[in-house]
Amino acid sequence: MIENIFENEKLKSLARLKRSDRVFRTVNNQSVAEHLSDGWQVQRKNKKTSRVFRPKRHDVLLEDRVWSLLYAMGFTHLSGEGGAFLHVNPKSEVVTKNQIDIVGLDPEIAVAIECKSAATPRKDSRFQEYLAKHSVIRKRLVNCISTQFPLERNRVPILVLFTWNLILSDQDEIRSQEQKVVLLNEHDLEYYEQLVTHLGPASKYQFFADMLHDRQISGLQVSVPALETKMGPHTCYAFSVTPEYLLKIAFVSHRAKGKARDIDTYQRMIKKSRLKNIREYIGNGGMFPTNIVVSIEGKRSLRFDKGKQEGGPEGARYGTLHLAPSYRSAWIIDGQHRLFAYSGLERARTSHLSVLAFNNLPASQQAQLFIDINHEQKSVKRSLLQELYAELNWDAEEDDKRLGAIVSKAIQVLNEEKDSPLCGRIQLNDDTSTYKRCVSLTSIFSALNQSDLFIIKKDLQYGPLWGGDNIRTLKRTVLLLKAWFGWIRGGAEEWWELGRDDGGGLAMNDGVAVCIGVLRSVLQHLLSLNINLITLEDAELVEVTKPYGQALGEYFGSMSVDKRRAFRSLRGNQGRASARRRCEAALNDQFSNFSPPGLEEFLNLEAAQTNEKGFSIIQRVETTLQRITIDALKAEYGDGQDETWWYSGIPESIRKKAAERQEEDQGKGRKESYLDLVDFRTIAVNNWALFKDLLAFDRRGNKQKQTEWIVKLNEMRKIVMHPAKQQVLTWDELSDLEKYDQWINEPSGAFDPTKDRLNG
Repeated sequence: MIENIFENEKLKSLARLKRSDRVFRTVNNQSVAEHLSDGWQVQRKNKKTSRVFRPKRHDVLLEDRVWSLLYAMGFTHLSGEGGAFLHVNPKSEVVTKNQIDIVGLDPEIAVAIECKSAATPRKDSRFQEYLAKHSVIRKRLVNCISTQFPLERNRVPILVLFTWNLILSDQDEIRSQEQKVVLLNEHDLEYYEQLVTHLGPASKYQFFADMLHDRQISGLQVSVPALETKMGPHTCYAFSVTPEYLLKIAFVSHRAKGKARDIDTYQRMIKKSRLKNIREYIGNGGMFPTNIVVSIEGKRSLRFDKGKQEGGPEGARYGTLHLAPSYRSAWIIDGQHRLFAYSGLERARTSHLSVLAFNNLPASQQAQLFIDINHEQKSVKRSLLQELYAELNWDAEEDDKRLGAIVSKAIQVLNEEKDSPLCGRIQLNDDTSTYKRCVSLTSIFSALNQSDLFIIKKDLQYGPLWGGDNIRTLKRTVLLLKAWFGWIRGGAEEWWELGRDDGGGLAMNDGVAVCIGVLRSVLQHLLSLNINLITLEDAELVEVTKPYGQALGEYFGSMSVDKRRAFRSLRGNQGRASARRRCEAALNDQFSNFSPPGLEEFLNLEAAQTNEKGFSIIQRVETTLQRITIDALKAEYGDGQDETWWYSGIPESIRKKAAERQEEDQGKGRKESYLDLVDFRTIAVNNWALFKDLLAFDRRGNKQKQTEWIVKLNEMRKIVMHPAKQQVLTWDELSDLEKYDQWINEPSGAFDPTKDRLNG
């Protein structure tokens, strides 16, 4: 016997209580002070009583949220307050009962759920004990439910353990599979809560699909007239079916929900606003002339019987398509909004949708087809493509594509797993940015997707993160990055936790990319010490990098507020390079033999103060450049009161910009003093016959190539004019400046325009 199970309709009052994240209580006013000292707060005070509340405990809140989820999904029966009670042995004189946190019944499914939570992320040594205890109720549960709540077909039993803040080991997951207990966590719960607000009752079938996987369900078989044809090498079928049926067997693999280790994840999250608009369209008698595109999964899910056919064998074949699928059998490639708009509508039973179904289309080709279909309608973002990289290229033959797939998946794992310092900090395509979730997948992808970390020469030389195959490389990469960023966070936890808030800057795009760059330098250093990293076990690789990671964390932790602010100001490629060098210099202070290529030069540049020297050179070159340009224009076009040289020699867009600046400055300076450095290049190019003998530093190439030195000069000017960014001129850049200075300020007078142009 199983007790405390009620019909959905009788649980409305309980549902209101469980939806709240607070516990309410009405108490006498005399006891209010006692309740306040125990963490309660006053909501409303009456003459004799008060209404008080406090947040639910984490364990109670988890149970109530899971129960509310099943209630919103429309389970026909649910356990009441306190859970369900299963009699262990009804024939025994001693009544023994198993308490089950939540039980939900549906016409096809019976779900028994246990909830385990912690206030903060941690491991639980008793977790396998919880699994064993929950798994033994299966047979008794099935017998009781089939007796007390009989149906024509027995329900499929599902045992679930919902966790919150529990860090599970690989062995925990293996044991759960052995005992056939489904593991779901807080990320799954948040996903289903979001999904049920979008889809209503149809979300239940997505829930079933995740728990039952490929298991066939009696009652889902159907036979429909269909056309069999080919698209490229793939067999596909065109047929018509009711939305009600397709809602049951369809599955949308949302990236917002799917575990990062799953390879078959690619869809964009369903947009509620689009569903609303489509529902209104359906309600007004609208119809859809385009196909819902799906891939039917499973060897036994589909059978086609060819019918009698007139004419030749060319083209499509007519026949009967027999579907005997599971909940997870029809993966939607395109048309999810058109289908799920029918959820909860009466017309779902009577309407029909046109379906184009592929037979076992590989996941990578599903993802590619999804992109191809949507490309013409809406450009696919670069960030989305990088999230899809694993699906598109997991089994690619080209090393660079396969490594990109591993990197993409590793980043998503780091964002998902609770023991990762980057958990919840990486902004994927469907995520909204917050102060904490502010590190883009694109930024980390660029920093980590480097061949020297994985495969240097195919079949000949492998990098330190290569594990032998995709899965082991993924595991090795994730393990090292968790440890590396764990040491960094441990040394500067307060700064790390700020994210992009005021005073933050470490756990942001540039900061994270810099840290990965330093890790690459450390790995290269270890290789230079003749440590064969590729032969080390994963844990051994972590151990040899530990001293450097801890030292880097201590360096970040020792930074003053001003130094943190300066670190945050180092933006872009040049800024990141400078920040990385400063971190390497800090490690060099701790490990004297740590000297990555280029570090010594950087330190020498710092000592030589190249910016200070470069500043004076740039000022001198810029002044001479302005004089040559203006004098040449005046000599060519005249310098009368009408200022012909200004209008004839300077492009209109530059004149307007300079005039606006002069107006803002109330006309204090001459027009030419409001020109930017790069404007002189534009002026020269537009008057090339006049300037080709004056401003062509390099006589090779066209006029753009010959005046490119002015662009380089301007870039170096940005470095020396913005000292707060702490960027430095390299020795090569300083050398170029000296060449420009010597060339344009020749004492021979070769650049005197009056001598060259007027007195020729």
